[in-house]
Amino acid sequence: MGDDVIGNPQTCRGTPSDGAKLHEFHQDVEVAVENVDIARIEKVYNKLDRRIVPAFWTLYFLCSAIRSNIGLAQTMNLDSGHDLSSVLNITPKQVSTGLALFYVCYCVFDFPSNLIMSRLSPHVWMSRIVVAVGIVGSCMAAMKAVWSFYLLRLLLGIVIAGMWPGMSYYLTLFYPPFRTGKRIGRYFTAAQVSAAVVGLVSAGFQKMDGLGGLVGFQWMFLVYGLVGFLVGVSLLWWLPDRPIRPGQTGKRTGWRKFIPESKPALTGEDARVHYEDLTRVYHRRPWTLQDLLAALKDWRIWPLTIMYFGVVGVGIGVQNYGTVIIRGINPDLTGVQLSLLFAPIWIMDLIAILLVTPLSDRFHHHRALFFSVPVSLQIAGLLVTTFAGSSSNSWARYGGLLVVGFGLGPTVPITMTWTNEIFQTRHGEVGVAAASAVVSGLGNCGSILTTYALYNGWPSDADGPHKYRKSNLVMVGILCGSIASAFAMTVLLGLFGIAKKKISGLSSACESEGVAVDGAARREIQQRGFGTL
Repeated sequence: MGDDVIGNPQTCRGTPSDGAKLHEFHQDVEVAVENVDIARIEKVYNKLDRRIVPAFWTLYFLCSAIRSNIGLAQTMNLDSGHDLSSVLNITPKQVSTGLALFYVCYCVFDFPSNLIMSRLSPHVWMSRIVVAVGIVGSCMAAMKAVWSFYLLRLLLGIVIAGMWPGMSYYLTLFYPPFRTGKRIGRYFTAAQVSAAVVGLVSAGFQKMDGLGGLVGFQWMFLVYGLVGFLVGVSLLWWLPDRPIRPGQTGKRTGWRKFIPESKPALTGEDARVHYEDLTRVYHRRPWTLQDLLAALKDWRIWPLTIMYFGVVGVGIGVQNYGTVIIRGINPDLTGVQLSLLFAPIWIMDLIAILLVTPLSDRFHHHRALFFSVPVSLQIAGLLVTTFAGSSSNSWARYGGLLVVGFGLGPTVPITMTWTNEIFQTRHGEVGVAAASAVVSGLGNCGSILTTYALYNGWPSDADGPHKYRKSNLVMVGILCGSIASAFAMTVLLGLFGIAKKKISGLSSACESEGVAVDGAARREIQQRGFGTL
């Protein structure tokens, strides 16, 4: 973390001589940007996409599969008594406890993981996460009793913590805030494809039941874990580290000498264009404890957390208990049929992401609207899932689940993108690292609620003609809280946001020193509306 990365530590603070350097830097960047070729910039970011987004998509696909395949294991080979509960001899309540333990660790370790990533090598830390997830995922094939189930779910929560907010933070190292929403949406589709594909492929794993002395779900854990481990190792060579000033090389001292060196994200003229475009948005510097506390005390973090709490709670609830809910709709369905019916929920989710997230970037002033409409669809879908149909024809309830899937799609990417936009322009790199971790970590308390207290965790809720009525209505309630927080955020930003004349894409440290905003950053305000954040 020296002069070789974007944002010279002396850029925003230091001696008077540093001020002269800063003025000269601004002049150089402003001249460069005035002559910028917008089409060329777009090509550079598209080239960057091809390096980063597929890698993120792959790692997120595998980690999502390893994290969530417990839900499928509950109904795999159910007819032959080789489902998760029968093999481990555990109750539905114990399954719910194991699912919740994962999210407890996720909440606790999200924040420190992201701070460590901001201090160390980001690409090494992302690789570490995926390798560890693969190892723990493989070990889940050896579970024999409830204690090993609890232990491995705890370990999985610890090692995977920081992955989702870390990916969001990583993007801000290479992209201006307004460009992150579409990218987050692209790799977030991996979770939906993972849920769909894992559901379909689980039908094949069920056919492997008994092969080599392993039941179907054990083969599933083992295969996904091994593939995850191999992908994690390969990320050391593929993912680029922080952007560097063209013509310079990263420092390889201490422990870095023993880590494979990844190729720069861009080279030649592409690297120069990217560097100049990125440095006009904000300037990175080593953060201090004071910077961290300032980001954590920012009131804007709490409405975002409540928004995330509702949508991620419902998303994880449906992901972990989707097959259980479908079985409540029609108890006669086999394990293979349940797996096949589970997949279309996430195909609907995927379609919504691809449709809505690019629009939310294009009309970024209306993040609350693009968030709230899909959440309203989730509410409508849950009500249909609960109350529609009859005992003789309950398939309308399955249609409600498809609507829930469509509504889930864009909500999490929009929340994280809004977090990036607000905290990067106000608090710089540490703001993104801290805020995304807090929003994701505390927001995942919603996942604890839906995995522990609802569905299998609430046995009486499965009785009566309207299966899981109480659980579904609880999820409707937390979604209403998410909508209220989104609109409260919009109102509060209008009342207490930063005046347009005060801030640009530069870091808040530069603002505090009274540094004038360069012309490129002023253009950023006019085109993207950062001045109201």
